[in-house]
Amino acid sequence: MVDELKVRRRRYRTGDDALDAKIDELVQSSGLAEDADILSEMLTACFRLVRGRSDRGEMKLVNAALKEFAYAFKVFKGYRSFRKVSIFGSSRAATDDPNYECARRFAAAMAERGWMVITGAGPGIMEAGHQGAGAERSFGANIRLPLENEPNVVIEGDPKLINFKYFFTRKVTFLKESDAFALFPGGFGTLDEAFELLTLMQTGKSDLHPVVLLESQGGSYWADWRRFIDQHLARRGLISREDLDLLLITDSIDAAVAEIERFYRNYQSQRYVDGTLVLRLLRLPPTEELDRLAGEFSDVLRKPGLEVVEPSPQEVEDKDALECRRLALQFNQSSFGRLRHLINQLNRY
Repeated sequence: MVDELKVRRRRYRTGDDALDAKIDELVQSSGLAEDADILSEMLTACFRLVRGRSDRGEMKLVNAALKEFAYAFKVFKGYRSFRKVSIFGSSRAATDDPNYECARRFAAAMAERGWMVITGAGPGIMEAGHQGAGAERSFGANIRLPLENEPNVVIEGDPKLINFKYFFTRKVTFLKESDAFALFPGGFGTLDEAFELLTLMQTGKSDLHPVVLLESQGGSYWADWRRFIDQHLARRGLISREDLDLLLITDSIDAAVAEIERFYRNYQSQRYVDGTLVLRLLRLPPTEELDRLAGEFSDVLRKPGLEVVEPSPQEVEDKDALECRRLALQFNQSSFGRLRHLINQLNRY
């Protein structure tokens, strides 16, 4: 096994042959053969950090981030089979704020459909989300701040509450664990989440997910936001018009719930395999429909056609959604609004 590790780690080493050999021996003695190559690289990265003479503050940052990720992964591990929606919004929303009640009812509707809810664990919209879903179907991703950092009474003391030191580890956790996102009116933090979600999907650094901008009836928060986006971004060509199809703005809880459920009606997930985008589906469209879709979306294909494929060796090795049917396409990896249009079409079947 040590010789195998040396081959697999040849491109990433500490620069000290004796230390590399010790790392190989340690990994071998751990008995973790399945992911030995990744574990070896992680240990190598830690020693490279030290050998590169990083200061103590940088080492503390890496150490804390790694521990936060490890704990978050552990908390969510037992709930992989549940779809989850993250809810963002103002921590300052009072219980008599119409958006508080809107968030509560939305979370309750999602929980009734078997979903779980993730919020920042604070007061306001976050508390409303937990109230609606109930503690059993809630996760809390609390951020430790000088102010406003106490978890709400619904999630306080719950084993599904995670306390983060860093915003970036918290953000990664939200994105990694969520299948959908609902944003209610809020301050800088809410807008930060909105723009980050859209940026990650627009650039392909995240899989596509349904994003709903929801508020109580009669409100204009998201309509005003959209007006700014239209006038100052889309009109100037700073974004593509199709990018705006990555989200839905509504004041209807029913419409928000339907948008999220519709996204996963047939489409389930995606993965790139050797540069080819593979869409995993519950049902394949008829052959004639595949031909029609290939023509309709030829503008985003580097090579013509949508191909029905079997799970790749990589997917089989990872046991990754093997129950799904698969469509492979040579996507241009830039037109993600159009990719969302294709997913919408596939969800008709």
